[in-house]
Amino acid sequence: MARAPLPAHGCDCHVHVVAPQALYPMAADRPYTPGPASVPHLQAHLARMGLAHAVIVQPSFYGTDNRLLVDSLLALDGAARGVAVLDARVDDAELVRLHDVGVRGVRINLESTGGSDPAAVSQALSAWAGRLAGQGWHLQVYASLDAIAAAAPGLRGLPVPVVLDHFAMIPAETPLDDPRVRQVLALLGDGQAYIKLSGAYRVCRDAADPAQAGRLTALAQAIVRRNPERALWASDWPHTNREPGKRADEVSAYRAVPAQRLRDELDAWLPQAAERQQVLAVNPATLYGF
Repeated sequence: MARAPLPAHGCDCHVHVVAPQALYPMAADRPYTPGPASVPHLQAHLARMGLAHAVIVQPSFYGTDNRLLVDSLLALDGAARGVAVLDARVDDAELVRLHDVGVRGVRINLESTGGSDPAAVSQALSAWAGRLAGQGWHLQVYASLDAIAAAAPGLRGLPVPVVLDHFAMIPAETPLDDPRVRQVLALLGDGQAYIKLSGAYRVCRDAADPAQAGRLTALAQAIVRRNPERALWASDWPHTNREPGKRADEVSAYRAVPAQRLRDELDAWLPQAAERQQVLAVNPATLYGF
């Protein structure tokens, strides 16, 4: 049976682009090293999925050097938006330049760097929120469930949208009535945060196991039911990975996640056409300005 096509103007809300280091050097203190994943490779991924747009997220291994992000947005000529990682001392002229090429958010990545604690989340949010207010930007947070739940009171009432990466890092086996999950879902329900349905392998020990996949599907559907206007979907392409035993400067292979598995997950998490329209097209257009 043929799958129903995804909505026109559908968006993959979390991807990365990676270039050869001879062209775009990675940070010396990076936690791992991936191989190239070019703009043409990204375009092929979008074509396989039947999607029109992407949000390119600055990965940890480039630090605050956003040159590749900028060049990728320019190459995609309006089909993508970007989320940058910025030094707190960045000047207003640079923010304007980034906005002009399509950047619409600042990523606060505490999980990849091992600094995922509530104080760090709150401090980073407060440092950026006032500065970005009214600019059409948002704050994207990658932190542990414990850190997000503890920082939840400070997320309320911020003058910019907040996006929580990868299921807000809620492990798939966590009961929905866990107090931390209830804190996060309350933020979502009150319109205080978006949650990305993305990166099954980051919150599920074995996404190929039917029981674990079923728990993750229940979590995804609970998120969408709580507030369909604050859910986003993403592939997390090209599926970065830190291979055990590899040095930080040795190339770690990407996870093997075929388009069919991504589509299977998408169909399970968003079984209704109206949900797919809202999550894949309407919400990204609102948040990222497509």
